[in-house]
Amino acid sequence: MAFPVSLSSLRRVALAGAAILICGVLAQAQTASLSHSSLAADDSSTVSSASWSSSTDFAFTDASSAEPGTPAGASSGQYDNRKPRGGRQYAFEGGAGFNAPIGNDLPYITWGGNFTVGGGLRFAPWLSLLGEYSFIDDKLPGAFVAANNPAGGGNGSGGNTHIQSLTVEPVIDLFPKSSNGAYLIGGGGWYHKSTNFTALAGFDFYGYPVYVNAASFSSNQGGFNGGFGIYHRMGGVYGDGTAKLFAEARYLWIDTPKVGEVNGFGRTELIPVTVGVRW
Repeated sequence: MAFPVSLSSLRRVALAGAAILICGVLAQAQTASLSHSSLAADDSSTVSSASWSSSTDFAFTDASSAEPGTPAGASSGQYDNRKPRGGRQYAFEGGAGFNAPIGNDLPYITWGGNFTVGGGLRFAPWLSLLGEYSFIDDKLPGAFVAANNPAGGGNGSGGNTHIQSLTVEPVIDLFPKSSNGAYLIGGGGWYHKSTNFTALAGFDFYGYPVYVNAASFSSNQGGFNGGFGIYHRMGGVYGDGTAKLFAEARYLWIDTPKVGEVNGFGRTELIPVTVGVRW
């Protein structure tokens, strides 16, 4: 009788111990599961927070620092104006000065003034092509007026020669990288020359003399010019500004009618000297 009772007691103790062991394992597994879930949740929250913060900060920084019109990912380095610019480059000029007759013109024209304006394209730092309009105003010598003016050669008579032209002029810069340099210029085109004799018609209200044309004649012909100039470059961070102060002298030849022909005093030759700005 004693042995069964002892065996039953040991069985109960073993069952109770097994139950306690099973409960301990289950509790430990549940704790580990909860701990893992909590860690995963914390990691997910951390990653989500870090991802949101990173993307938000990046977007804010990118939007606030990028300049208007700058594509995403484009570099924003300092612009170097020494590099060739894309697109078409335009050139303009304007100037005025004086001109002197030479050769055949000496008996028919005296000194006078001129002005020139033009514009065109710059194909390279050393080469431009300009279209020019030029106006020249010269006086007529007194002896020539006295012999040819229909109104007579008295104190109330005079005359002038006007030359207008439309020409095409290549310009070659000999020192395109220099602040002070020299260039060659020359071309040709259409010239209109008019010779006008004037006579005193009277005086205005303020006592100034009033002259009228007593006779005039003109001709249209081709001609050419060529010369050289010097310049000083203005502006540009690296001394590469396109605006230049220039002074130039050219030889001008016009195929005007020969002496003896209608409206003809022979070819026209002048030396125009011009000071101006080209850019």
